Amino acid sequence: MERPVRRRISLVIAAAVLAGLPTTQLALGKKKAKAEGMDEQRRAMHALNRLTFGPRPGDAERVAQMGVEKWIDLQLHPEKIDDSGLEARLSPFRTLRMNTREIVENFPNNQIIKQVAEGKEPMPSDPARRAVYEAGIERYEGKADGTAKGKKVAMKDAGSDAQNTPAEKDAKTGDAGDSDQAEAHANVKLRELLDLPPDERYRKILSLTPEEQRMIANRARGPRGDALMDGLNDQQKETVLALNNPEQVVVSELMQAKVMRAVYSERQLDEVMTDFWFNHFNVFINKGADRFLVTSYEQDAIRPHALGKFEDLLLATARSPAMLFYLDNWLSVGPHSEVAIGPPPQERGRPRRGRAIPKRPPGARSKTRAGKSSGLNENYGRELMELHTLSVNGGYSQTDVTEVAKVFTGWTIEQPNQGGGFKFEPRMHEPGDKMVLGHRIKQNGEKEGLQVLRLLARDPHTAHFISQKLAIRFVSDDPPPALVDRMTKTYQKKKGDIREVLKTMFESPEFWAPETYRAKVKTPFEFVVSAVRASGAQVDDARQLVGTLNNMGMPLYGMTPPTGYSMKADAWVNSSALLARMNFALAVAGGKVRGVTIDSAGLAQGASDGEQALARLEASLLGADVSQQTHETIVKQLEDPAKRLEDKKIGQKKLDNAARSPNVPLITGLILGSPEFQKR
Repeated sequence: MERPVRRRISLVIAAAVLAGLPTTQLALGKKKAKAEGMDEQRRAMHALNRLTFGPRPGDAERVAQMGVEKWIDLQLHPEKIDDSGLEARLSPFRTLRMNTREIVENFPNNQIIKQVAEGKEPMPSDPARRAVYEAGIERYEGKADGTAKGKKVAMKDAGSDAQNTPAEKDAKTGDAGDSDQAEAHANVKLRELLDLPPDERYRKILSLTPEEQRMIANRARGPRGDALMDGLNDQQKETVLALNNPEQVVVSELMQAKVMRAVYSERQLDEVMTDFWFNHFNVFINKGADRFLVTSYEQDAIRPHALGKFEDLLLATARSPAMLFYLDNWLSVGPHSEVAIGPPPQERGRPRRGRAIPKRPPGARSKTRAGKSSGLNENYGRELMELHTLSVNGGYSQTDVTEVAKVFTGWTIEQPNQGGGFKFEPRMHEPGDKMVLGHRIKQNGEKEGLQVLRLLARDPHTAHFISQKLAIRFVSDDPPPALVDRMTKTYQKKKGDIREVLKTMFESPEFWAPETYRAKVKTPFEFVVSAVRASGAQVDDARQLVGTLNNMGMPLYGMTPPTGYSMKADAWVNSSALLARMNFALAVAGGKVRGVTIDSAGLAQGASDGEQALARLEASLLGADVSQQTHETIVKQLEDPAKRLEDKKIGQKKLDNAARSPNVPLITGLILGSPEFQKR
């Protein structure tokens, strides 16, 4: 019954706060902005809203005191900013410190499990890794023989049951088909585990059969899951989670880390640009091997070049196994290559030395966009020009797409399912010269690709396209052409130096024009993170925040097509999306988001009534920039008992009763869900 009531209340709140405001005009009116201009405090707030994921309490005052220009220059040089506080928060995520091979070895995918199950690779000797592999093999063999319960792992040590009691041995070998008995047994096991000290509990989990481990994992969710992990160190927690789904551990840690970086990093512009470039060079994390390749892609290809030279960034993404796998270029074979037609007559019969052609995963085929099977794959060649460099109007033809695809044949991955890196395979490469955009690319193996990347990175169409996308992200959905032109000239003059292009934009009058203030609608990711930052909330567990983004239609690393997520308002502004944002705002302010704690009372400290609380919260969360309509809508809830909002879910005291404390969580939630906060 509570859920429909909560939904009705949220609808009432959303309707009240957004009443009369068109969905494309959510922020402060332009007339007010033009009339007031931008004083130093507002300039600080504007810079924080554009260069960061949202200001924290006190940030605007600190930036204004330092000087906005000095603060921006510091953000443009993140290496000068101490970010050790963030590193401490990221320390539990061990996969971030592993290379791709280490990730695959510790959190094996199905291909690795299959090889071990078939005796083609050895079983790890380390007890923790061994348990993960045994659980994976049990799932693999169970799926292979069509049974629900699977088979007991044959490679398990003969004496591994020595620590178990006779009753436990009977339970392991009993009738697992009896679901009621199996469920009761799992519940008993879970209660026993929760009563044990952490280290003993961990050892006991590893001693269980894979089937028991899976059943306990299915029941140990929410508070019971937290209790099961309580006291375990980071490696032990990862191992327990990996028993059920090793690849998901890698994906989950990467997603949680992205949220934590956005919330806590002092190098905010660097984080914003890393997010921007990942979206520009989008890779879908749930495509096969990309589940474990994306970690290195973001950290080694994107992040180091986020404020550097675009050409270096373009090359890093082109060589990244994650991109090669995502767009299938690693399987692309030249129609006249040695792989396609065999070696030259004079070389036939000669022994091959040191050349191994990458093997396709079972069922994998190289395809063009049209879906026709072909040795030559045009996916990367097309997206390279259409999305990464020239733009869809960049003056290239279908012939150029085909020629670029030929250039990048042989750019492949060495053993992708084992975490191998980039390699150039000459036998897959299309021989002969190619013509790209009117330029002859002479036959030169891997260097052909380097020449094309340099050509594209320095093309005027690329300079304009990248400048325009940056202006859309930082200035407006329809940026002034004059600004884009100046940024384009800087790009060309500075040979694609991203930092210099950003400086041109941040120093422009268009960036500081009053009408740009709070004129960009936040994406769901920007909204969720900014709400956490603005409220000063403490994030101890980011998993529910990650889940919230899934519900809002913006799963992290989850955009399937290579276009990436839209940065424009029309993609995110609709009634259901605004309701979802309001629900989240109320939940986080009311302390209802698991893993996130907030001291909302501290934001309105000293307020004796609702009016004072509202004024302090408007100042703290919005820099006192709130429209008259939004302010009056909330004030009505304080003055008119007939219109007050009674949210039984939050269970706070009435806002409009002067004899009682103000309902700070509800006021906070209303402001976080307001039209003003929806924009940056």
